[in-house]
Amino acid sequence: MSLCILAAGKTVTLAAAAFTLSWTHSVERTRWQEDWKVSPAGLQVVEARVKGSGAGMEPPEGSTLRSGWWTYVPRIAAQPRLVLAASGATREGWTLCTAAGCRELGEVAGEPTVLEPCASSSQSR
Repeated sequence: MSLCILAAGKTVTLAAAAFTLSWTHSVERTRWQEDWKVSPAGLQVVEARVKGSGAGMEPPEGSTLRSGWWTYVPRIAAQPRLVLAASGATREGWTLCTAAGCRELGEVAGEPTVLEPCASSSQSR
């Protein structure tokens, strides 16, 4: 599978069956991480971690504290796409990492970035 990133009117295709998405909470300034897999059914979150707790970010029931991170498995269905809004409030964007490396998305406020599984006819870039 491949992951398509749609931003600023352009599409980038990554040959990736899995990725980690991380960001800083705009109010609490606490780091979040989510591990995702790409499948024909959509994007499926496998595990999530939050470095602390606070307003709007309480770890859900069943979370475990490991090395300072609250870790849990979100119980949501595969998503057809993820829409990442860029508020500019944290002075940083989203970090998307695959086995091939990491890239920053939405570093400044503006149009959202969309992540979705690519159609099978897409080529890697």
